[in-house]
Amino acid sequence: MREEREAKPERARLDRATVASTALRLLGDVGLEGLTLRAIAKELDVKAPALYWHFKDKQALLDEMATEMFRRMTADLDAARPPDDWSQALEAAMRGLRGHLLRYRDGAKVYSGTHFTDMSYAAPMEAHLRTLVAGGFTAAGAARAWFTAYSYTIGYVIEEQSMGPLPGSDGEGYDLEARAERLADYPLAAEAGPEMFRDQDAGFEAGLAAVLAGIATTLLPPAARAAPQGR
Repeated sequence: MREEREAKPERARLDRATVASTALRLLGDVGLEGLTLRAIAKELDVKAPALYWHFKDKQALLDEMATEMFRRMTADLDAARPPDDWSQALEAAMRGLRGHLLRYRDGAKVYSGTHFTDMSYAAPMEAHLRTLVAGGFTAAGAARAWFTAYSYTIGYVIEEQSMGPLPGSDGEGYDLEARAERLADYPLAAEAGPEMFRDQDAGFEAGLAAVLAGIATTLLPPAARAAPQGR
């Protein structure tokens, strides 16, 4: 009589959510460039072809990762009631977006240009646009205001994360002294370094304030600009 072989522990069920969560976790170690389906398969202890049942290529996986990032962000932000004032609401939303993207290495690059894989974005977007319309924007103006602030935030975080330092490292990021030496013959460009590459929190806030001021000036109808907003 043959001895019964010891049963191997059953692997966790492989599905889209498991793959996306694993990819987001692995992203912190390898960055976007190093995030391959092969690396994710190794992390999950499966063969790479097993992932193609769920994602046809890396872009499809990035779409699901961005959607999962949005679900997590929405769950975090749902607890706080947004302000009634459109400017404060938009400001809070962009701060929340930036803060969440910074949780992930290359988070803004993953998020940018992807397509959500479900409708989880629809209700939050509708709520934000309603706040803008209630503040006096036309429907088209509200959409442009939202997308302008959103594009600023995504672009800012892409640059912020690209300059470093890497998460968990002791580096200081951009070498401003070396930059100043290279630009010795261009004093204004050299002096711009600290403003652009130091204190990213303050830099984001200054830029966001400029964006919101521009939105109010160019997209908000004059009658709405004169009306007091709820606080």
